[in-house]
Amino acid sequence: MSENQIRDIALAPTGHAKINWVKNHMPILNQLEKEFMASLPFRGKKVAICLHLEAKTAYLAKVVQAGGAEVAVAASNPLSTQDDVVAALVEDGITAFAWHGATTEEYTAHLNALANFKPDLFIDDGGDLTSLLHSQYPQYLANIIGGCEETTTGIIRLRSMANDGALKIPMIAVNDALSKYFFDNRYGTGQSVWDAIMRNTNLVVAGKTAVVIGYGWCGKGVAMRAKGLGAKVIVCEVDPIKSIEALMDGFQVMPMVEAAPLGDFFVTVTGNKAVISEEHFKVMKNKAIMANAGHFDVEIDKAALEKLANSHQETKPNIEGYQMNDGRILYLMGEGRLVNLACGDGHPAEIMDLTFALQALSLVYLLQHSDLPAAVHSVDKSIDHRVAQLKLTALDIAIDQLTEEQTIYLNSWQL
Repeated sequence: MSENQIRDIALAPTGHAKINWVKNHMPILNQLEKEFMASLPFRGKKVAICLHLEAKTAYLAKVVQAGGAEVAVAASNPLSTQDDVVAALVEDGITAFAWHGATTEEYTAHLNALANFKPDLFIDDGGDLTSLLHSQYPQYLANIIGGCEETTTGIIRLRSMANDGALKIPMIAVNDALSKYFFDNRYGTGQSVWDAIMRNTNLVVAGKTAVVIGYGWCGKGVAMRAKGLGAKVIVCEVDPIKSIEALMDGFQVMPMVEAAPLGDFFVTVTGNKAVISEEHFKVMKNKAIMANAGHFDVEIDKAALEKLANSHQETKPNIEGYQMNDGRILYLMGEGRLVNLACGDGHPAEIMDLTFALQALSLVYLLQHSDLPAAVHSVDKSIDHRVAQLKLTALDIAIDQLTEEQTIYLNSWQL
């Protein structure tokens, strides 16, 4: 086993408490843990996990370990790592390369250490590990059965690699499963983003204007929760269909340059760079608060913000204040990184129970279908439906079943 690179093993007790809390609220993973302990699907395999290292992810790692795997973890974001949770994983025999607040050099070193773990299977978040393996460790690819990708951003990168002929292993697009983006992206992001904003600012949302940039499934959730909190919501989009959808969902729709002077809160959810840029900073109102809910810290142009500012300093934990020439202060949360994890605990446990069950079962699927071509693959429908059914069972909710006659009718063209 590789040597761990963590902050402090003495932090483990509070990490165990956090993991035990989420475990008590993740019944689907509870069920899979029991199944894996009996069947040991990952026996003799190495599984690398590059995700946000907090309690829910830690429990996923332990479930995979229960299936017989040797597991190593590294962070997909330097500010989302919880050092006590990482210490608890190490105490339980999982190798870890991560600590909170890692520099760019340290973060890169941790990813390299995870690549040198030489995994048979891996889970990625944002595509950093996938990209690293292909660009710097191509010699390891021949022994990799496949991987799973968690995020919209990561899948965009994967499809770009596939289109360029650069993708050399099968990757399962977990983010595109219905049991993922219907719930994780919409309800998970929607709640956790506003949890983080409210916890760190201690300001009211009701009566203010929230500008949501991007109206994909994450943006839908952020806008819906802002509306529920009493905010007036403006949506900025580049897609005409999503723009009409936002309009019909009851939101104002306008270009960002028009929304910039109106917003009190700005949340970026696009996966693209510089969607809040210099022209917007120049017209934002005093004390506007900006947060990013996309994977990478590129959506808010920090370089342009620093160039415009006379000075900037941390005005409150996780909030940087930028003083403009005209006396305005613009606030940036979590260094422009993923706000719900850089400034909070991420998605609710019950939501991540669905996503992480998809991840675990997709790893098993890769083992069972080791002849898959190097491409981006959808989550098998049977896995998607099984995860949803396990959730209903955990909630003690029964649903109707098609009769044999109804099934025949639906599958026939003859009425």
